[in-house]
Amino acid sequence: MKDNRARNIYMQLSWAMMKTGVIGYGGGPSVIPLIRYEAVTQYKWMEDDEFGEILALANALPGPIATKMAAYIGYREKGASGAVVSVLAHILPSGLAMILLLSFVQYLSSAAFIQGMIGAVTPVIAVMLGMMAYEFGERAVKGLGIYVGIGFFALAFGLLQGISIHPAIVILLFLGYGAFHLRTVAALQLRKQRKQQRQVQQKEGVTRGMD
Repeated sequence: MKDNRARNIYMQLSWAMMKTGVIGYGGGPSVIPLIRYEAVTQYKWMEDDEFGEILALANALPGPIATKMAAYIGYREKGASGAVVSVLAHILPSGLAMILLLSFVQYLSSAAFIQGMIGAVTPVIAVMLGMMAYEFGERAVKGLGIYVGIGFFALAFGLLQGISIHPAIVILLFLGYGAFHLRTVAALQLRKQRKQQRQVQQKEGVTRGMD
């Protein structure tokens, strides 16, 4: 039973990552919604929150983001061997297709039907990225509040577009704030719980004294 289950997971990883590598067009950012669908919706390997955290960390690390996400998902499910299977399944089909089509690159790049395909796919990718950004933004607003969420969006936009700070630096800054925010909230909640416990103990002491 365990062997069959392990084989199924390897097959699922291979099929999911192969689809994202073949269907994804336009580089890493366009592949992320496809990987999210496979990992969160299709196979339920992780929750949306975990996917968002790993996406932020992958953005801060060097290298192609899609292969980093594939490696993490494979490692999460089946360790090092799962990571190898996921990465190979993600890059091999498209890599082989590139090698096979290399001799036709010049012709395909100028062909009218290829330009039409590119023009048709671009709006779909834009919509998928927009939906994913909206869902992440909605969760951020729920966690931080609407005013803080909008403020952070404006701050990130200003740092990236206004000052032109490298995205990795901006991500690290927000990750640092996120860690500080979580620790602060946890400390405040713990303090509140202790205060409530003291109040309950005081009330119980007063009640016993009256008895």
